Amino acid sequence: MKHGLIMGALLATVSLLNAQDAAPEEAPEAAEGPWKKGGVGSLNFSQTYLSNWQGGGQSAINGTVLLSLYANYAENNWTWDNSFDAAYGQTLIGELSTPGNVFQKTDDRVEITSKLGRKTPLNNIFWATMATFRTQWDAGYDCGSTPFPLISDPFAPAYVLIGTGIDYEPSEAFSIDLSPITSKITIVDNQRLANAGAFGVTAAEYDAAGNIITEGEMVRFEIGGLLKLQYTKEILENVQLTTRADFFANYLENVGNIDVNWETLIAMKINKYLTASLTTHLIYDDDIKVAVDRSGDGVDDGFGPRIQFKEVFGLGLSHQFNQ
Repeated sequence: MKHGLIMGALLATVSLLNAQDAAPEEAPEAAEGPWKKGGVGSLNFSQTYLSNWQGGGQSAINGTVLLSLYANYAENNWTWDNSFDAAYGQTLIGELSTPGNVFQKTDDRVEITSKLGRKTPLNNIFWATMATFRTQWDAGYDCGSTPFPLISDPFAPAYVLIGTGIDYEPSEAFSIDLSPITSKITIVDNQRLANAGAFGVTAAEYDAAGNIITEGEMVRFEIGGLLKLQYTKEILENVQLTTRADFFANYLENVGNIDVNWETLIAMKINKYLTASLTTHLIYDDDIKVAVDRSGDGVDDGFGPRIQFKEVFGLGLSHQFNQ
């Protein structure tokens, strides 16, 4: 039920925006104003059914909803850029009636970014203040273990970055933001995960008998510098590339360990309604520890930071929103 509601909410958003975007063909074009709005939404679905199939394999169902929107303002030396990106996907391998088989997440993210800029006397350079919020829609489980342990949750983690600095925009497609004063707030709104010290928050303190003396902290504050790169362009006919990368250094702790968050979306329009999309997401955060096999014997015997990488390819229905 919960998964269906989440998927339905995203589909309803796509449908609503589609309805708002639709207009009679004979309507005159709106006068160009300070706002530029647009985006893309897609629904990708695949299904495989096997019965007594001697070639091997399992039945599978997979679905993903993707939404990427923007609304940018520019007038009288002021700019205000806003973006909303969301995705949710699930897959089922095998039959749902098989004991132990459950739907598993393949994609889950929400990111909202807003940047306010004021042009300086220098060409293509703005004073800028930026805010970013990132989290996920649904709980996440380690499906490689039995039973499946909870490893993430909505707002666990959630990240808030607020920074001020300069923005260099040599073209409409490319921008470089440098915020030497940036606060990074990590939220873990799940006490069990906070007690475990997940995502870098301070873990709980225990006595010798294993009883909690002090609960783990659910919020972590960092002060550092942020470098943000963004590129958006139609690289080929009907092929739109959007990529952005954040690099954050904590001034107060391990300043040489750079947090990296790099996302890429390639949206390929096949015709009016069909599209293919490829998304990738790379994360490196020294504060996020994952199980590792240090001895090479196939058994996890420690924890440490590692590069996280995700790639999702989809083919399905799509609609592009343009002002």
